[in-house]
Amino acid sequence: MANAITIRRRRELLIGAILLAVLAVLPLPLHDVYTRNLIIITLLFAGLAQAWNILGGYCGQISLGHSLYFGIGCYVSTLMFVNGHIPPPIGMIAGGLAAAAVALLVGWPCFRLSGHYYAIATVVIQEIAYLLALNWDWIGGASGVYIPFRGESWLNLQFRTDKLPWHYVVLAFVALTWLTAWTLEGSRIGFAWRAVKDDVIAARSLGVRIFPSKMAAAGVSGFLTGVGGAIFAQYVGYIDPDSILSGPLAILIALPAVLGGVGTLWGPLIGAAVLIPLKELSSSYLGSSGSGFDLMLYGLLIMAVALLRPQGLGSLLKRGADAGAA
Repeated sequence: MANAITIRRRRELLIGAILLAVLAVLPLPLHDVYTRNLIIITLLFAGLAQAWNILGGYCGQISLGHSLYFGIGCYVSTLMFVNGHIPPPIGMIAGGLAAAAVALLVGWPCFRLSGHYYAIATVVIQEIAYLLALNWDWIGGASGVYIPFRGESWLNLQFRTDKLPWHYVVLAFVALTWLTAWTLEGSRIGFAWRAVKDDVIAARSLGVRIFPSKMAAAGVSGFLTGVGGAIFAQYVGYIDPDSILSGPLAILIALPAVLGGVGTLWGPLIGAAVLIPLKELSSSYLGSSGSGFDLMLYGLLIMAVALLRPQGLGSLLKRGADAGAA
């Protein structure tokens, strides 16, 4: 059994390395700005969904307020760069740590809730943060914050002539989130998270410390989400509460993992590869006339997956691998 798990994990790592190499060369023959932007956004949300999956998938704590951690990463990194001239790579780490700290503060009281009550609490806290940001002039309020251009460089993470460098920045973020999930999945804490998700009482009887396990998952998930937010802010060059702290964004962060398969290594990547291009393409071709279409699309996809593949789209790959092995 142990040998089988080791072989499986080595195979996953090999597949991950091959996929990383393919994604690294993917944009090279593509010179269309829209296509490159679509790939970058898809990869970014694949990483964000993987970060959400650590808490919502492996540990079973369904958060519907992850845009809070995303927004904190955006604001911390941006304000450090705008007001303090601190390079974004340092701002990313600071934004991730700030988001992790807030995730722990949210978890401290809310992890004492169970089931849907925790999910509702995360929605309420996210909405409070959204309203606070709208009326907080020091962080730009409803007007938001523009990020000044200070010359193309990797230090400032500013590239105007070509989007290719951004592809590799976001690809590194995806690799970080995937490798973190892969490492934790096979660790003792990963087994503890899955035990908490499956049966809290049984997990406690086996000696799993429930509250610390949930807090650890929240900290890791919050940190990675904050880093993703910092990358997004520098990429778009402008942030405001509607774009980085809204409820729809929180749902969009979670949906790829739900669509692809929660608590799985490949689910968030597969879900993002399906969902994000559909969203972006529908927005591009329908424009304002398609307002609300994306929400209908989300609902239809979730219903279809719930009815046809309850374990997510990622289960199709597992089924194919099992059939091949047979």
